[in-house]
Amino acid sequence: MIGTRIRALRTARGITVTELARRAEVSTALISQVERELADPSLVTVRKIARALDVPLFSLFEESEPDDVAVVRRESRMQVQSPGGVAYSRISPGRGRLEMMQGVLSPGGASSAEPWSHPSEECALVTAGRLVVEVAGTEYALSEGDSCYFDSRLPHRYVNPYDEPAEFVISVTPPGY
Repeated sequence: MIGTRIRALRTARGITVTELARRAEVSTALISQVERELADPSLVTVRKIARALDVPLFSLFEESEPDDVAVVRRESRMQVQSPGGVAYSRISPGRGRLEMMQGVLSPGGASSAEPWSHPSEECALVTAGRLVVEVAGTEYALSEGDSCYFDSRLPHRYVNPYDEPAEFVISVTPPGY
């Protein structure tokens, strides 16, 4: 499914497998395997491919044409697990100018190894536990009910230095990579 979507976007843009691999900073073999559904790429790899194709991350997982109204049932949400200990489920349908995700970050985990940026605006709301939001080198400690809004062009990430999982909702506009 994701490989087919990547291949369609790549060919629509007139980009070769080699060029996409160069832009995404991954091997040509990996792109080829992903496109043929022979490899299941990591979230980090999918993020790199999305950036290289200049599309929002979750758009690579779309399966159908958009409707004017979309209902996303809890049991049908798209799930993505990061190696850093964060699990996301997409609350919004994955199209349009707004993306919403529910995140659960394990104790000691981080959304990424290093802060990163993308051309969006972001707001995070902690729904359970505590969470640290790092933005441009400054840490903001949030508790349940607290929120943090920031310009996503600033390097950022979510960190859970606490002993219990952190649950939060993120809203991103336009959808980031």
